Amino acid sequence: MAPQHLQHQRRDGSQASDSAVWPGVRLLATAAALMPVAGLAATPLPFPSQESFRQLQLAALACARENSSASCEPVRRLADPLLDHPRLPAACKDQLWSLSQKAQVSVVNSYSRREAIAQPAQLLLLACRSGEKPRPAPPASGPGATTPQFGDGKP
Repeated sequence: MAPQHLQHQRRDGSQASDSAVWPGVRLLATAAALMPVAGLAATPLPFPSQESFRQLQLAALACARENSSASCEPVRRLADPLLDHPRLPAACKDQLWSLSQKAQVSVVNSYSRREAIAQPAQLLLLACRSGEKPRPAPPASGPGATTPQFGDGKP
């Protein structure tokens, strides 16, 4: 028995097949089916290193202390690209935003200005830790790899 296409009644009374009524359905279904696969093909961005956050922290503390454009410009230059990083948690981005906004040269280097920069700088390393668990090291193999033997202590 040959497959039959469903027929739909048009407003003018003529008959139309499924493919004539919905010409873009197949294209749309194909595109929707391929979208998750395309997302998996991209490699995820690596999480920024703790060393990069430490450099930003030291730059921010120098900005708070020195109150010069030479010391405050690196803070904004280092913090701004990290704000767009997709893997950083919101708490980290809050500290980065605060640093990029407050690391400005001021006429008076008051205690409140220094603290407004130093406080998010001190929280930066804590807020910007990776939540991923480290992968276990592969087991050592070869002639030098031995497992400790527990015995009664006699040779």
